[in-house]
Amino acid sequence: MQLDFFPSRTLTLYIAKLFVVRVIGVLLMLVLVLQTLDLLGESGKILAQPGNGESELWTYVSLRIPQLVARFLPYSALLATIITLATLNQNSEVVAMKAAGLSAHQVLAPLLVTGLAISVLSFAFNELVVAKSSAQLKAWTAAEYGSVAKNTAGRTNVYMRDGPHILTAATVSGEGSAMRLDGVTWYRRDAAGAILEEVKASRATFAAPGWRLENPSSFDVQTTQRRPVPPIVVAREVTPVQVSISTVDADGQNIFQLRRSIQALKANGRRTSELEGKWWHKLSGPLSAALMPLLGAIAAFGLARSGQLLMRAVGGMILGFAYFVVDNAALAMGNFGGYPPMIAAWAPFLLFLLIGETVLVRTEE
Repeated sequence: MQLDFFPSRTLTLYIAKLFVVRVIGVLLMLVLVLQTLDLLGESGKILAQPGNGESELWTYVSLRIPQLVARFLPYSALLATIITLATLNQNSEVVAMKAAGLSAHQVLAPLLVTGLAISVLSFAFNELVVAKSSAQLKAWTAAEYGSVAKNTAGRTNVYMRDGPHILTAATVSGEGSAMRLDGVTWYRRDAAGAILEEVKASRATFAAPGWRLENPSSFDVQTTQRRPVPPIVVAREVTPVQVSISTVDADGQNIFQLRRSIQALKANGRRTSELEGKWWHKLSGPLSAALMPLLGAIAAFGLARSGQLLMRAVGGMILGFAYFVVDNAALAMGNFGGYPPMIAAWAPFLLFLLIGETVLVRTEE
């Protein structure tokens, strides 16, 4: 039995079932509570938009829930691991497994493999559902929950330099010469960077070259007066290609789209370390669910009657949450150029894999 990776088939299915049921239960609880609180905070903004009603609230919920599921699935796996192993320990089931000749790794094997399966499902869910819903929600939020033009997903809050001047847009739709900017603001500045004039327009279309503002209004900084002006063409140095590569949203693109965006940015001499770090994290992030059983394993071993079960459970929680803190910190350091993108995404996973294995061996093996 010591040479087998898994315990018996019955025991493997029993432990895996306990783990899956608790992952689903904890995830549902977290998503339900957090979605309720989030909806309470956003419902006023959604309903403030003329024409919005109950259907828009449900639309927001349908777009927000995938984000919450993706974000809190690893936390759910951690809490489910601790609950499952602490329960087995409390009922002396771990003692019975050890007495039958199972090693600590064999006891954890069903959880580790189940966690790996959850990671694969999480990756597929992130790429097929979460990326699309995140892009749609971001575009809808940028439009202040109003109507959103087609093909705006993932392309919001554009900021482009036009020599000393600045062109911004709330959303971008279309491609090439058919590209359209909505919620446009053009800032005319002097050589020192001081704003001389602000021109706002509801829409701008590509004029080859430049962008034609429709129904613009001008605010003169010196006179502090706003007045309507005829349609004008601004930002003659800004092309649709530049707009496209400036609207890359890593969260709103799947792994294949993001790779193409990174290649396009590199071809135009743009910095891509932040996007590369997020690309690698699309692979390493879902694997955190497979890591949680190892980090929470400290709750499984040790005699429950010794009075240390609670302390072991707390230790497992601290170890698991420390991983998320280090993971976010490493990703932030990678965004600033402190770490290479691949190292920033994978170093926390590998570090805590070694830490979890070391703790398991030192406390049990």
